[in-house]
Amino acid sequence: MVLKIGLEVCVDSPAGLAAAVAGGASRIELCSSLALSGVTPSLGFMHLAARSGVPAYAMIRPHPGAYHYNADDIAVMCADLDAAKAAGLAGAVFGANLQDGRLDVDALRPLCDHGLKLGLGLTLHRAFDLTPDPAEALEAAIELGFERVLTSGGARTAPEGLDMIAALVRQSQGRISVMPGSGLTPSTLATVMRTTGAREAHGSCGRKVVFQHLAPHLITKSQTLGFTSASDRETCAETVAQMVTILAEIARERDV
Repeated sequence: MVLKIGLEVCVDSPAGLAAAVAGGASRIELCSSLALSGVTPSLGFMHLAARSGVPAYAMIRPHPGAYHYNADDIAVMCADLDAAKAAGLAGAVFGANLQDGRLDVDALRPLCDHGLKLGLGLTLHRAFDLTPDPAEALEAAIELGFERVLTSGGARTAPEGLDMIAALVRQSQGRISVMPGSGLTPSTLATVMRTTGAREAHGSCGRKVVFQHLAPHLITKSQTLGFTSASDRETCAETVAQMVTILAEIARERDV
């Protein structure tokens, strides 16, 4: 039996969710405002994702900006973990850093303990890439109970962080999944996965939004008012399907 290599797709809209499911994503990272690197999705969106038939993990991030949280933030995040569980989601995605970039274990521990108590799977997001010592941070993530860490290897994109990602995969020794993310496209995916040996990948699989429902003058006005942007993107089912096909081929290679 060929071991499947999974593709997690991050989405921030019902249309994006539908596209990721149609393209064959094995897991969904659910959030709002991908343009802000993602914040906690709405309760309605959580319920919709729970009915999609694909496991979905909610981003738990109460505000954009630095991954630095006080007691009130952590209380909100714990309540959002409750909401994700009540909605029927499979897991949650979060992270926290100290001012020097190290993982904020004191903030993460109550969040991890609460999520694990609820039976949620836990992913440490790219707050990991801010840490000054990735090897140390990986051990901390394992001790906290995360099942995976999303990382670009501390670089801007995963293709630029190949050596570090590969080193983290070797260090993990199966104790935690090291999932490459950032800059993964059909043209970069195979190299990243073959070089690192990772068993799952993360991408947005996006394309530029075409505002077909708006008249041309309203598109311009909408962008002028800040309601939309020329850089807005949406999940593309065809791109998801391409990446799933690439991962299936790599899985077959590893099975030989």
